[in-house]
Amino acid sequence: MTAYYLNGVYMSAKRVLIVEDELAIREMMKFAFHKSEYALQEAEDAEQAQVMIQDQRPDLILLDWMLPGMSGLELAQRLKNNPDTQDIPIIMLTARGDENDRVRGLDCGADDYVVKPFSPRELMARIKAVLRRVDPSMGDVLEIGGIILDNATHRVTIAGKTLEFGPTEYKLLYFFMTHPERVYNRSQLLDRVWGGNVYIEERTVDVHIRRLRKVLAEHKKEHLVQTVRGSGYRFSTQS
Repeated sequence: MTAYYLNGVYMSAKRVLIVEDELAIREMMKFAFHKSEYALQEAEDAEQAQVMIQDQRPDLILLDWMLPGMSGLELAQRLKNNPDTQDIPIIMLTARGDENDRVRGLDCGADDYVVKPFSPRELMARIKAVLRRVDPSMGDVLEIGGIILDNATHRVTIAGKTLEFGPTEYKLLYFFMTHPERVYNRSQLLDRVWGGNVYIEERTVDVHIRRLRKVLAEHKKEHLVQTVRGSGYRFSTQS
């Protein structure tokens, strides 16, 4: 998994999947993404894309309108109709600049629309804007139960004191704080925090939960990470 180093912590990069049958555009994308904060994945058609999405869920999809076989519009509709993939943001890439075509793309579930030819700089700005729109917590400061998490600096504090976490515990806490009050089982946490293509024992989640609680216990906050018997874990300020 691609990672980048930020403020003393290795963090997994946001995964962006481009579904595009034109090699020249994919090559241009690879050059544009080379030094970005995103990890680029490639698929030549909708069939290959569906396999990759199931294997390693992307954080955003760049989807060409005209694809061999299943069109980009049809793939977008399928993804948005599937509860497991409906929240993955999609940016449509197409040479169709007509207003009616833009409306069709957005009606099929696309979150944004970029007309070819486009500049890599414009596309990067669109990607960042869409990710911020679907996940408003990106780069923002979160505060729940007295825990303050600054995702821009990757610092976690309680009453002005900085907590020291390993990278996995930080990612677990960030996920919990951006999805409070919801119960997630071990398999779901592995998929959302570690990534769908990481093959490790589900009990590994328990180990990192214990480590997270141990740090929080130093400030009497371990009760926020709750075990829901027979279901999984929940981050909640309610007992």
